Amino acid sequence: MWFQLLELVIGSTAVSLGILLATFMGGMCLGSLLVPSLPPRFPALSVYASIELSIGILGLLVLLLMPIVHSTGIAVAVLVPPTLLMGATLPALSRCLEEPAHLGALYAANIAGAVLGSLAAGFYLLRVHDVSFATYAAVATNMAMAALALLPRPAAPPNQTEPHARSTQASGSSLVYVTIALSGFTALASEALWTRALGLLFGASVYALAIILAVFLAGLGLGSALGSALCQTSSSPRTALGWSQLVLAFAIAWTSYNLSASLPYWPIDPSLASSIRFTFELDLARAFWAVFPPTLLWGVSFPLALAAASPGQRDSSELMARVYSANTLGAIAGALLTSLLLIPRVGSRHAGQLLVAASTAAGLLLIVNTVRWTRLALVAAAAALCALLIYTVPPMSELLIAYGRYAATWVGKSDIVYAAEGRNSSVAVAKFSSGAVTFHVAGKVQASNVPRDMRLQRMLGHLTTLTVAEPRSVLVIGCGAGITAGAVSIDPRVERETIAEIEPLVPRAAAEYFTGPNFDVLHNPKVQVEIADGRHFLLTTKERFDGITIDPLDPWVKGAANLYTLEFFEAMKAHLNPGGSVTMYIQLFETTPEAVKSAVATFLEVFPNGTLWCNPYQGQGHDMVLLGQVEPLHIDLDEMEQRFGYRDPANQIPRSLSEVGMNSPEDLFATYAGRKYDLAPWLAGAAVNRDRNLRMEYLAGLGLNFDEAATIYSEILRYRRFPSDIFSGTEGRVDSLRSAILRGAP
Repeated sequence: MWFQLLELVIGSTAVSLGILLATFMGGMCLGSLLVPSLPPRFPALSVYASIELSIGILGLLVLLLMPIVHSTGIAVAVLVPPTLLMGATLPALSRCLEEPAHLGALYAANIAGAVLGSLAAGFYLLRVHDVSFATYAAVATNMAMAALALLPRPAAPPNQTEPHARSTQASGSSLVYVTIALSGFTALASEALWTRALGLLFGASVYALAIILAVFLAGLGLGSALGSALCQTSSSPRTALGWSQLVLAFAIAWTSYNLSASLPYWPIDPSLASSIRFTFELDLARAFWAVFPPTLLWGVSFPLALAAASPGQRDSSELMARVYSANTLGAIAGALLTSLLLIPRVGSRHAGQLLVAASTAAGLLLIVNTVRWTRLALVAAAAALCALLIYTVPPMSELLIAYGRYAATWVGKSDIVYAAEGRNSSVAVAKFSSGAVTFHVAGKVQASNVPRDMRLQRMLGHLTTLTVAEPRSVLVIGCGAGITAGAVSIDPRVERETIAEIEPLVPRAAAEYFTGPNFDVLHNPKVQVEIADGRHFLLTTKERFDGITIDPLDPWVKGAANLYTLEFFEAMKAHLNPGGSVTMYIQLFETTPEAVKSAVATFLEVFPNGTLWCNPYQGQGHDMVLLGQVEPLHIDLDEMEQRFGYRDPANQIPRSLSEVGMNSPEDLFATYAGRKYDLAPWLAGAAVNRDRNLRMEYLAGLGLNFDEAATIYSEILRYRRFPSDIFSGTEGRVDSLRSAILRGAP
């Protein structure tokens, strides 16, 4: 829930989210150290009840305050108090346990709750309701736990050792803390690394990410239960912890191989699924196959570390706090280093190799100091074998980077000339023998030089500037291949163009491979590129624009729905100069009719004078453009003839449109498909996409493997009428346009 709120406030860049991840986990770490410092006269369950009650109250404050936050620093300050208290819950409950051996079972129970929470939030609370309802459900759970903790119960035997009395630790116990810190490092580094790969493989919908998180946590939970049982039978938990890290090196190599060299090539075509349920089942099975072995071992590690660090230590809360904080500190370092540095700088392969090496080092750190000399040969053999594993970690599949969940269906069909892993997204460019060039972001074709894509991208750019009298300043959110930005740049009335793009690799690839289709826009002196989250850039800039055009990722991609909300459309309207226009790309394929209706209804709620413009393919629906402005739209066809500048050889607009089959203003405006008044029956009951519910993200995520574009397009055309109040001009031109528009209507 907080992740969804934070994306709206600070954007979806890896840097901003990395900072907040560090804040969240850092607060948990510091919070775990609070309870051991409390005097023993405070009853453990009363302390726990107070913590849960406070978390619930602060959770409500986060819900109220986060929407009005406009900086990362304030967002951090809002999150620190509740995360501190969350970190204190496990040590508080640990005081209730008489035996340190039971701590592993407590940790396993905690993880089991985390699995349930992630699935409940992703598949029900946020999908059916919204952030507010989900927050109330979480707060109610906090309150229920506080009440449960305060119920009368038989008095427990007094703890004979005061929490503040630190017993002498066994020699070398500091190595246990280093080992569990390295275990946390490899765990969260791997999660960051593998979530990126699995997001490509499954499609990074909110449902897929919930499944990935649930499988990861399930492995930790089951492993914790297993580790807790091992602690009862193992004569040397420290040695067992060391061997678990060596075996973990093999498991990390297993997952790296499967995600990069095996799973992308399994003979799977997601479009064959007759129900999204089967897609979820397949994703769940593949996630377990790939990541369950290492997560099980990370889960085993925590109880073993508790047992290995506990000789002479009878204060359970202090023991839990020390091990938990060491593990969490390592996790923070792993998540930040991998997300912000390793993936964009060295790539997934070298990052995976580093994790194999780190896990091997963690195991050897303990084993060499605990096993007899007669076993050193076995240890050396294990170390050598783990070193060999480093070289078996394969590079990330370029096919997966380019085609994502459809990778297996594209084997041998194109030449991938560019593939790279960026800080926020993976980017690829593919060429075909036909001359087609496709531009891929996040495992999906986002732009190309094929006619249907070129037409849509040129429509976005030209409708933005041609419907504004003086389009001096234009904002383009989402660079892609730069074709839309290029169409904007060639309008002679545009003096300044700003491109906001979240991934630095995108404009670099566009400048190298799409110079012709995008009119070399990225080297145009009047164009400025801002590497930033588009939503956050618009919400924080003081500049106003004559035109804004936006071409976001598919709405089912986690985070993309932030650009389709009513609040964001209001922000776009607020940043328009008088007479300005907004255009937005809407896809009709790989989505659901309900998601398309949600997008259109939300847009027209903010821009009631807005209009729809379709880009059909082979006579059926493919995608469309939403055009909005504050004032009623009026298009003078005679004036457009002048704006096209046929007699001015320097004006490239005629060439731009003729390349996509539009040889006159009438050809462009014949793509008109409807407006709010006409489409009211079709939009009846459509869900408005708001910041609090992100309804479109959940609706579109149910249709990412299906194509209902033809049905959606035909439904829209049922309500298409010629808007005589929008178009004017000489009688022949208007009549010609009327005939062209109505020709496609039923």
